[in-house]
Amino acid sequence: MATLAQWVEGARPRTLPAAVAPVAVGTGAAVGLGATEPVRALLALVVALALQVGVNYANDYSDGVRGTDTDRVGPLRLVGSGVAAPAAVRNAAVAALGVAAVTGFVLVALSGSWWLLLVGAAAVVAAWTYTGGRRPYGYAGLGEVFVFVFFGLVAVLGTTWTQAGEVSWPTLAGAVGVGLLACAVLVANNLRDVPTDAAAGKRTLAVRLGERRTRSLYVVLVVGSLAAALLAAVTGRPGALLGLLAVPLAVTPVRTVRSGATGPALVAVLRDTGRFELAYGLLLGVGLAL
Repeated sequence: MATLAQWVEGARPRTLPAAVAPVAVGTGAAVGLGATEPVRALLALVVALALQVGVNYANDYSDGVRGTDTDRVGPLRLVGSGVAAPAAVRNAAVAALGVAAVTGFVLVALSGSWWLLLVGAAAVVAAWTYTGGRRPYGYAGLGEVFVFVFFGLVAVLGTTWTQAGEVSWPTLAGAVGVGLLACAVLVANNLRDVPTDAAAGKRTLAVRLGERRTRSLYVVLVVGSLAAALLAAVTGRPGALLGLLAVPLAVTPVRTVRSGATGPALVAVLRDTGRFELAYGLLLGVGLAL
């Protein structure tokens, strides 16, 4: 039976900045638009965190029962390592996604934008079918597309809309920046797993592109996030330039990826990319609020 510490590690806390950053940017944008809704901001944060934990457990379960995680470098896999029963991990995933669904319903009710229930339902389905179901899109190289949409555009714009009832061009630019960094986190993870994913038949985008082009993609995503902050600044929120203050945190992971590091050396890249995204999101959120 898995210990509490192993369950926490299985939730993959290093990926949680991908949930916090979009809410920070979306809330900052809402404040900039004249809305101050701390309760709704907190609810949006709970939704994002629950979705992230849910997809992490769902990924652990689905990859584990498929045998993809039998031999892998990186964070603990509960099912693949045998420390937790598949059913227990599946139930944990369902519970986390259930928390996201219930909290999301309350947030939608407070905002009055009932059409967002469809968006929320799509997010839950996407969380499960990343590696679950008969045709998981993560195995087809589409993981980055869905991460950009749901942990970038949907998370930021949805957070802003439920608080302010509108969005702006700087908000959209911020959503693009956060989405690109969420993709960078996934690319760093999948770059590390290219050998084992290829052997297991998991055709992630990194496997399809190959290591050299995946490394270039990582750099493009990081640089693109900085360009998005500049775009947010020139489209009406000069304070968005604060997001660029996070650049020093991007130097080490970019250098590591470009150096050709493999295996365990890329575990730190996942952590450092998450830290960069968190700092970028918090600073950009403050800048959009000014």
